[in-house]
Amino acid sequence: MKALNTHGKRILFANFPADGHFNPLTSLAVHLVSCGYDVRWYTSKSYTKKLSELNIFHYPFKHAVDVSDNNFDAAFPERKNKKTTVAKLKFDIINAFILRGPEYYADIQDIYETFPFDLLIADNAFTGIAFVKELMHVPVIAVGVLPLSETSKDLPPCGLGMEPSDTWMGKIKQALLRAVSDKLLFSGPNKVMHEMFDAYQIPHNNESIFDLKKSDLLLQSGTPGFEYKRSDMSSYIRFIGPLYPYSKPAQRTPWFDERLKQYKKIVLVTQGTVEKDVQKLIVPTLEAFKGSDVLVICTTGGSQTQALRAKYHHNNIIIEDFIPFNDVMPYAHVYITNGGYGGVMLGIQNNLPMVVAGVHEGKNEICARVGYFKLGINLKTEKPAPGKIEDAVNKILADSSYHKHIATLSKEFDSYNTLEIFIMHVQNLLNNTAHKRLNEAA
Repeated sequence: MKALNTHGKRILFANFPADGHFNPLTSLAVHLVSCGYDVRWYTSKSYTKKLSELNIFHYPFKHAVDVSDNNFDAAFPERKNKKTTVAKLKFDIINAFILRGPEYYADIQDIYETFPFDLLIADNAFTGIAFVKELMHVPVIAVGVLPLSETSKDLPPCGLGMEPSDTWMGKIKQALLRAVSDKLLFSGPNKVMHEMFDAYQIPHNNESIFDLKKSDLLLQSGTPGFEYKRSDMSSYIRFIGPLYPYSKPAQRTPWFDERLKQYKKIVLVTQGTVEKDVQKLIVPTLEAFKGSDVLVICTTGGSQTQALRAKYHHNNIIIEDFIPFNDVMPYAHVYITNGGYGGVMLGIQNNLPMVVAGVHEGKNEICARVGYFKLGINLKTEKPAPGKIEDAVNKILADSSYHKHIATLSKEFDSYNTLEIFIMHVQNLLNNTAHKRLNEAA
């Protein structure tokens, strides 16, 4: 599908510097380039190589503090003094996200002088969005790369990883928790954000950090079947189907191991590339199944691969730095993960029930949805014991309902032509903006 009237349509992408915020946008950017748009990208220098491989011009952070790969402890050493999950969450929201907004704005103003872009497309956690829309008067599309965080009268507060309840008592509890969350738990981040907006004369109506509606559209990765129902969902939110990283058509032999033919029970375990502590999920999984009749395929993301191989040299264990998930997932029966959104999307696409164990960086919300929609089992911890992992895997293998729920959602995913839906929204927004400006000039 080719874009219409693309002459002069310049688009700037931007993202919070983490793979889970960058990778899902790459397929969108490459598609826009193929449609004739002039696409450039503002982000951390850690993405220079990837953007070069995509042939997309890169503007690196200059004024902005570069909080790459979610390594908040390295960027902000004082974070180590925060002992609880909530304390860390509040600290991260303020320091890694909110306070970076003015710095992003300063960089983007510089970019605009030589590249007067017509549209900004950014992941929804990129806190430069409000500055671009309200102060530069450039339209913005936010892309939801995490579960929806918008407050709803039908749901518990976002950020705590709680599943919704539809009982009378449950609804009362949720209402109380929303009030407590807004006034106590997140009052600090909200105050910092409001004071920052006041300093830049950006209107905010005392909105919560989770309810900030500063983009023209929020295009949400995923489908309604993987999101809690909201009777009061904002009209600017659109589901566009699952987003996956762009991958070049490669002339290569797919990954394969002969042991895939020898085992009737196969599990895939990963902690992604960001989490370096293999003791959290990888080691407990290997301990749970070493020497058993379950084939364990472990991808480490490059963390301690050789040391793990030396310790777990059992025939039923395969340990690699990286395996393309689309090569290995079709063989697996259970996917064990800490709940990264992109990995979960791929698990659903491949009809793969999950055991999820994640808490920080918003993973508790992703894991809660896996459990709520019966796509797998949420262990509700970052450090599950081997026995808990084994029990969860055995339960999924014995109960076909998990696979049935996954299969239903996978079909829903397949019904969305994500790139066509995306380009339609881009064209409509650009056309509407152009018509509005013509009318204003008349």
